Amino acid sequence: MEAFKFNRTNNNSSRWKRRSISSHRSTLLLTISLFAFILLFFFFSYNHFSPSLLPISTNSQFPHCSTSQTLGDKYLWYAPHSGFSNQLFEFKNALLLAAVLNRTLIVPPILDHHAVVLGSCPKFRVSSPNELRFSVWNHVMELIRNRRYISIADIIDLSSVVSVSAVRVIDFRVFASIWCGVNIDFACSQDPNAQSSSSESLRKCGSLLSGYNGNVNDCLYALDEDCRTTVWTYQKDREDNSLDLFQPDEQLKKKKKISFVRRRRDIYKALGPGTKSELASVLAFGSVFTAPYKGSESYIDIREAPRDQKIQSLIEKINFLPFVPEIMRAGKEFGVDKIKAPFLCAQLRLLDGQFKNHWKTTFFGLKQKLEALKQKGSFPIHIFVMTDLPRGNWSGTYLGDLDKDSDSFKLFILREEDELVIKTAKKLVSKSFDGAEKHCGSQLLPDIVLYLEEAVCSYASLGFVGTSGSTIAENIELIRKHGMSEV
Repeated sequence: MEAFKFNRTNNNSSRWKRRSISSHRSTLLLTISLFAFILLFFFFSYNHFSPSLLPISTNSQFPHCSTSQTLGDKYLWYAPHSGFSNQLFEFKNALLLAAVLNRTLIVPPILDHHAVVLGSCPKFRVSSPNELRFSVWNHVMELIRNRRYISIADIIDLSSVVSVSAVRVIDFRVFASIWCGVNIDFACSQDPNAQSSSSESLRKCGSLLSGYNGNVNDCLYALDEDCRTTVWTYQKDREDNSLDLFQPDEQLKKKKKISFVRRRRDIYKALGPGTKSELASVLAFGSVFTAPYKGSESYIDIREAPRDQKIQSLIEKINFLPFVPEIMRAGKEFGVDKIKAPFLCAQLRLLDGQFKNHWKTTFFGLKQKLEALKQKGSFPIHIFVMTDLPRGNWSGTYLGDLDKDSDSFKLFILREEDELVIKTAKKLVSKSFDGAEKHCGSQLLPDIVLYLEEAVCSYASLGFVGTSGSTIAENIELIRKHGMSEV
């Protein structure tokens, strides 16, 4: 019995020891694994997380946010997109918003055609404000590096709104230099080291100003609201926070799995004095493009301000902003010295977007106008043609037919290599709308053919035929309506 008990005791003790060793090993293994996981986590974080995702130091990221260099100004920034006509329309809206909110507008350059794309507001399929802002920032940096930067205020005459202090403006390059603490000239430097260092600093600054880190203390308020959720109004008290007429229909909600609700909001109450955003030195919008749609506006519905005479006056002024005098004079010079006779202007958009499938409709209006002019019996009929269809591709089209009939018609076009175009472009790059020092030394000559074409069309005494639905045609009609042929 004793031997049995002894052996039983030994067996239990052995099992206990095995369990103790096994438990100790498990605990040790768990501790080592946890420690290894923590090390790996910090290693991964350090090497793979973007620096912009780490806590923000306002002083290091925005060197001049709170210094006297900003002169206490509060700024408004926005993200233009698409072609020149859309960019001009957004610029007018931005001038209005800056005036309503008493902010200095950061004036952008003219972006390359469709370098930044918004999407479709009616389909609730648009890029987010953050994405738009960062896309614009990166493209602007590309324009600066390639010496192709030209401000929209170098093309559009702002004297009617700036000279009377209706709104304050600052060039984007000046603003970026101050806020990012980087000499903007380094971005286009021939020194690879200087360019690389400045480009990285500007990229980080652009990411922050785009709102990827959210709002930054009293420095930045980056709006998330866009045309999917908001229609901005002004002094329409009864409408504030009410549902807009246009909402996504049930079919679209199910198909796209969206739940957006569009509300009309008073911009002064939401972003003006007494609000959180009012404290921020920079208020950043996404796109400020708007268009009528189904009884409403896609994003901004501020067409009058009867209780605010300053804003009402500005609305009337920005309805039409002319080209700078250098462009208008060149347009008149082309008509007088090149065409040398009364002429018709034909704006024919044939290749871009929706227009490429409607050639027959586009040419029909021109045919009708020419038939009417033929009845007057004065030949040849002089026609200034502005079109995106290269002259080498006119053969087999209505334009080709007109070009061949030299007895009845005489056609004129502007080309980038024309002496008048080059001369005018040189004048534009030699000046600055705000009198500030030019950045990056000598600039490449900008492509200004479109602006000169519109100016030429404003002097067409035989009339104007435009492409239906084209914003370019709408702008030419506006110029002609305001009597710019008398300039």
